[in-house]
Amino acid sequence: MARRPLPRLLGSGILSPARGRELARTAADGATDVLHPLLVIARGLRLLAAAARRRWAATPKDRRGPALFLAASVVLVLALAPYGPLLAMAALMAAAAWRGRERNPVKAGPSEAELERLASLYEALVPYFAVPEDPSPLFAHGGEWQRAFSDHAFDGAGRITRLRIRYPAYFTDGEPASRARIEALLHAKSGRGREYLFDWDEEGNRLDLRVLDPLPTDTVVQPFVTSPTETVLGFTDADGVPRTLPVAEEGGQRDVPPVIWRTGPRSAEPHLLAVGHPGSGTSTLLRSIALQALRHGGEVLVVEGGGSGEFSCLSGRSGVPAVECGPAGALAALDWAAHETERRLVAALRAREAGRPVPEDARRPLWILLDRPGVLADVAAAEGAPDPFGRLQVPLRHGRAAGVTVVVAEQFDELELLGDAVWQHTRARVVLGPASARQIGDVLGLPPHTTPTAHVPPGRGYARIGSGPVHRLQVPAAPDPYDEDAEPAHRQAVLELLPARVQPGQGGRGPAGGPGDRTPATKSPRVQPPAQGQGPQTGAADRNPEVPAEPP
Repeated sequence: MARRPLPRLLGSGILSPARGRELARTAADGATDVLHPLLVIARGLRLLAAAARRRWAATPKDRRGPALFLAASVVLVLALAPYGPLLAMAALMAAAAWRGRERNPVKAGPSEAELERLASLYEALVPYFAVPEDPSPLFAHGGEWQRAFSDHAFDGAGRITRLRIRYPAYFTDGEPASRARIEALLHAKSGRGREYLFDWDEEGNRLDLRVLDPLPTDTVVQPFVTSPTETVLGFTDADGVPRTLPVAEEGGQRDVPPVIWRTGPRSAEPHLLAVGHPGSGTSTLLRSIALQALRHGGEVLVVEGGGSGEFSCLSGRSGVPAVECGPAGALAALDWAAHETERRLVAALRAREAGRPVPEDARRPLWILLDRPGVLADVAAAEGAPDPFGRLQVPLRHGRAAGVTVVVAEQFDELELLGDAVWQHTRARVVLGPASARQIGDVLGLPPHTTPTAHVPPGRGYARIGSGPVHRLQVPAAPDPYDEDAEPAHRQAVLELLPARVQPGQGGRGPAGGPGDRTPATKSPRVQPPAQGQGPQTGAADRNPEVPAEPP
């Protein structure tokens, strides 16, 4: 009779490590399945005890005595009631089981579609980040994208919203052309129609990609909390500027990060140039600037080259010398602005020589707002008249010392008509509306740090103050209050900020725009400002019942 072989465990007397781990894992799984209800109840009791401890710690000391008395009373009632302790124990176990139940498991990693998208993006970057001479390439066809990608996140549609890319040290990340190629590729592969922020870390050879939320467009021009030398151009991202402003809205008030442009004698960028396409919001920006300047006691001279009448709401207002739309009136207004700048310089010089303070009429800020001056240049060239930009050289060159600020708004098609003086002295720049990265870089001097989108709301663009960084910008809504297509609430907000109208026959530069009743502090000659431009002389509510009523 043949002998049966003994089991390996008894025959050798030694248990292999692999077999031992397998037996231990099996025993642990079995014990977990058997003890699962007890583990759930124990976890629930621990959570209930922790909640009771936190509640007791949050209870004031003067209320702890009554709380203990109430708890003791409940325990006494349960102890004396029939089946009270049993029911209390059952309720406690049920509460512990409910509290200690397993929640839905948290998503631990990307899905199959997201993994495929990351692998596709990795393969697309291989031609840009790989060279044949690299013995251990970080990017290679068929390589592992986990070595190059980290900190990735996706939205509900499976598109990338955040990604950190590690690239080789030999990549020319210091060249703008190389960066632009990578950014264009990532923009195309990650999904168009969104605005991406690219943060290059040249020292660490890392590129952070992040999708930016759209800037809010419901902010209306209002009395912002700023000093007289500060002008709010618009609002930007929270991490772009170290300051916030309180803004009133329908739902209350919130703090938003503004783009502040500082003017005055100590400003390094006393003049501004705004460029955009038709309907991009350049006229809205000029109205917002005018309303803020008038609120701080400045004078505003408006020269509108387009002749659309979008600034007629300022005509005849206190602190507005003139609103000119025609070529002849515009040239006269610019002549007066040049002579006024010279007069202020002479008055300030004579006051300093005599040891006296500068007169008030030479210190009051004067704003010259030009909307589409290229049209005036075309008309002047056709009629053989002098170039209007020649009259701007004096305010542009000496405006900072004389308290004169020039703001020029022009369209991309007319940029070649701007003189050298405008480009040289307007170091504060704004680009509004849809534009390519090259167009934005030509105006601002630097390409945008984000990817411009093809469709943007009015007033959306980029701003750069001097040699500072490029900021995303959303101009506050400041529509023409006589535009029936605008939002009534926005039109009413503009009307509330407008200064009072000047009564007929009332002199003085402050109310009516003329210098007749103000005695100059020096004997320097004064030049009369041009006549008031044609604007609405009656309230808008009298002409159109849908226009909001103006404040008294």
